[in-house]
Amino acid sequence: MGTLIQDLRYGLRMLARNPGFTAVAVLTLALGIGANTAIFSLIDAVMLKSLPVRDPSRIVLFNWTAHKHWNGSIETSSFGDCSFQETENPSGCTFPYPYFELIRSNNNLFSGAAAFAGPAAVVLSGNGPARLAEGELVSGDYFTTLGVAAALGRTLGPEDDLLSASPAVVLSYGFWQSAFGGDRSVIGRTIELNRIPFVIVGVTAPGFNSLSPGKAQDFFVSLSVLPLNIDWAKNSRTLRNWWLVIVARLRTGMTLENAQAAASLAFRNEMVNGEKPLSKPSDDPRVVLVPVQQGLTGDRGEFSTALYVLMAAAGMVLLIACANVAGLLVSRSAARQKEIAVRLSLGAPRLRILRQLLTESVLVSFAGGALGVLFAYWGVHAITSLIMAGSKDPFPFAVEPDWRLLAFALVVSVSAGILSGFAPALRSTKLDLTPGLKENISTRPEGARRFRLGNLLVAVQAALSIIALIGAGLLVRTLQNLRNVNPGFDTRNILLFGIDPTLAKYTDSQIQNLYRELRERFAALPGVISTSYSSDALLSGGLWTETVRVEDQPKGMETEVDMLAAGPDFFKTMRIPLLEGQMFASEDFSLPVRASEPSESSQKAGSASTPSPVAKPSAAPNPPIHVLVNARFVHEFFPKMNPLGKQLTEGGSSGASGDDVAVGKPRSKRWQIVGVVGDAKYNSVHREIHPMVYVPLMGGGAYFELRAASDPAALVPAVREVVRRVDSNLPIFGVKTQTESIERLLSKPRVIAQLSTFFAGLALVLACIGLYGLLSYEITRRTREIGIRMALGAEKSDVLRMVVGQGLKLALIGVAIGIAGALALTRFLSSLLYGVKPTDPLTFVAVSLILIIVALLACYIPARRAAKVDPMVALRYE
Repeated sequence: MGTLIQDLRYGLRMLARNPGFTAVAVLTLALGIGANTAIFSLIDAVMLKSLPVRDPSRIVLFNWTAHKHWNGSIETSSFGDCSFQETENPSGCTFPYPYFELIRSNNNLFSGAAAFAGPAAVVLSGNGPARLAEGELVSGDYFTTLGVAAALGRTLGPEDDLLSASPAVVLSYGFWQSAFGGDRSVIGRTIELNRIPFVIVGVTAPGFNSLSPGKAQDFFVSLSVLPLNIDWAKNSRTLRNWWLVIVARLRTGMTLENAQAAASLAFRNEMVNGEKPLSKPSDDPRVVLVPVQQGLTGDRGEFSTALYVLMAAAGMVLLIACANVAGLLVSRSAARQKEIAVRLSLGAPRLRILRQLLTESVLVSFAGGALGVLFAYWGVHAITSLIMAGSKDPFPFAVEPDWRLLAFALVVSVSAGILSGFAPALRSTKLDLTPGLKENISTRPEGARRFRLGNLLVAVQAALSIIALIGAGLLVRTLQNLRNVNPGFDTRNILLFGIDPTLAKYTDSQIQNLYRELRERFAALPGVISTSYSSDALLSGGLWTETVRVEDQPKGMETEVDMLAAGPDFFKTMRIPLLEGQMFASEDFSLPVRASEPSESSQKAGSASTPSPVAKPSAAPNPPIHVLVNARFVHEFFPKMNPLGKQLTEGGSSGASGDDVAVGKPRSKRWQIVGVVGDAKYNSVHREIHPMVYVPLMGGGAYFELRAASDPAALVPAVREVVRRVDSNLPIFGVKTQTESIERLLSKPRVIAQLSTFFAGLALVLACIGLYGLLSYEITRRTREIGIRMALGAEKSDVLRMVVGQGLKLALIGVAIGIAGALALTRFLSSLLYGVKPTDPLTFVAVSLILIIVALLACYIPARRAAKVDPMVALRYE
């Protein structure tokens, strides 16, 4: 311990005697450590942080898998809680309610089982103006199984699962703070969700707003609350509706393998031998239990790829910083050779000298780590602000400093100190004592060896810089390509916002009247050019697909196409050109008469509809619905014929409900093509244009599109007032301009491109500082030689060319190594690229030229100083 304290004291004195070296080394390491710590803190919050429940290692998630999809027609809901695979060997994590009941009743395997689904979007009223809120439907034992307590009041319990129970709601802590101002008197207050009264019984503990990472819920209600008018919760008690995510807590002493075997056997029996079998034995349906921390992905996938790419870029910056500091230590060791030689000649063990030098290096890295943590705090806030730019929502993951962050910074600091200091320290201890005690040490062989080590470090820095720059260049070109994509419609001056009257229990006919009235009122607003609505706003992330059979295609051959329900004047408002045929006519929006549905007069807004007895089907079927298709559809299915009048068929055996025995399989929908419009991007600028069918919007929620003469954001107050006057209990949501919507879609590639460019630029600067430092040291070492050359007739240009050529040679070596490394590594960026290949030659050449030009600038200053050496002064040097 005494020698360690002595080493620390001596190391601090030596660093204090060289403030310039210490400041540069500490700042260099601080940049590398800070960048890595910032990215690690985000990865920790998104990917690694334990779920906020009691003993999460004992909680398992149920997944199903099989060789084939289920026989018959089922409804599957997926909320992004876990990965879902629809292709070969399908799998998922949503189950029907009867299987959950079977698992919950098995007390031998689990001490508790719970199920949840959502989010469900509802209209919340009774707390100021009506607003849209999102909540989760959970079983009564959800909170007890997870071990989540209430911060206020109580959580839901098994008694809330009873169909006779009074509707109760538990608020999440964050929603309680934001929407109710943290008012403790909310317990017992009644609010309305979709016009159904609920009593607030509790508030969850801080930090818990959902089990799925990143999916913050506003409230929690019981699974028994079925009158909320949620489409995916209809027929919720049947085997045909797969909508529940199931988690369970393993009983003490129960292994994961034994629980999985029993749960899988029960699942197989139900699927193969139940009252209504959905599988064959050869399909091998089974259950796989995985730890809930591993199985629930939530919103992690949205950020994971970007964070790992940025971690790789930050790692390169740290390696360059370590190489840079190692180069500084190599230069500094030249000035300490006589000191080391004296200590060795007096009997100091080489191991003790090595430990002393490493102690100084670790001290520098600790100082850099401390400063780097401060950089990391600032960097985390900057990065999360950059990620959520343009969004009113906070970053969906809690990024808070904890022991893991400090432990990471500590490990990185120690590793950086050893990595940067070991090779120079080891080289210094291999000093030959006889020449080492001489006064002039600049021309000894050891100096040349040290310079060769410096050459290697500079080449490594240049190579890593090239890899980082090429990756950043590819990502920047991707962002440029995405911004330059032609979306197929005019994105300027469009205001978008959503309305969902189904949450207020409007019927389809009432929705048609509502939309007609809103369009008329919006069109009358000053500055509005045209208005329309659609089932999804273009380039807003939503996507609807259907499987259809196209006329003249072989029987049994079906294809998946994109679908969009559009209102009157949609193509005029969005400025999508008509290529052939005609647009929708007013009669295309008339609701078809369905023999099996109740009449309009039997349904009223705000009350649940009661199905009438099933009528006999009419003798004459309804005529086909008129639709429009895009040019891509025609190119793929009717390349050499007129598509007008051709028919499409959708439906058949899909979508039936198991309890709807009176209706049976739904009748096929028949559509007739009456027009062809231009291609337009649908849900994302990344996605290629697919065959698309536009159908008339007959009901349901919609996004309105208002084209303005100038700034569309100025219309927002007037739009809110119009909707309030028509129905004050009908909130609007997703208010944004079309430009803002596109920018949100581009936020991920934008953030990756900006941060990778920052890290690549930092890597380039550090590499050039390393090159500058090496050449400066070389000029100092060779000052006498340069003086002799100039005394013998060498011109200043010769000296300038010699030094610049030496630096340029190192840069070119680094470029060659870096290009080879980039060719091997950039293929991992393929999933993030658009319109550019991982081996894009233009990016490789441009980045190489940038590094060479910057390297020349870094070489020029020491070369110019060398050219100004006075031969007489140089000959007296040392």
